[in-house]
Amino acid sequence: MALILYLICGVPIVYFGLIILVLLLFKGLITRTNSELPPALQFSVLVFITITMMLANLFNLYGVIPYLDKIEHLLSGIILFFVGRFILIKMAKRKGLGGLPSNIIIWFAFLFAVAMAGMWEIYEFTVDHLFELHSQNGSLTDTMMDMICGTLGALVASFYLFVEARRKT
Repeated sequence: MALILYLICGVPIVYFGLIILVLLLFKGLITRTNSELPPALQFSVLVFITITMMLANLFNLYGVIPYLDKIEHLLSGIILFFVGRFILIKMAKRKGLGGLPSNIIIWFAFLFAVAMAGMWEIYEFTVDHLFELHSQNGSLTDTMMDMICGTLGALVASFYLFVEARRKT
């Protein structure tokens, strides 16, 4: 399949290996932690990976949709916020801690999303240099804007959860 797409669309075969690696890491994390993400969160993650790693590059949507890269990083901040929230709540339950204060959950999830935005940029930098790709457009400005967009997405999710927590009290 990858060879056919390479011949038809010119997409490097190594790129499909990276997509498969990310999906396997995601599946491995779920299996290793013996967790089951809520269906909406699992769906969001898989759709996000499919759109960002496959469709956007395969059909050159970055050239068609202005600021698609920034939109993706904004959405990743929101998704990673909820992944971080899920992880903290799951860990707390396993340790028998019961309900954590909402401010602790919000701060952890926010910082988790920001840290993952940084880790993603390290991943992009590494892959760009190893496989001569151009996901960072060779620019520190692009990298920083991506991290800022991810942080803003996490901030939006934090604000949403903060308002929800206030409403419940």
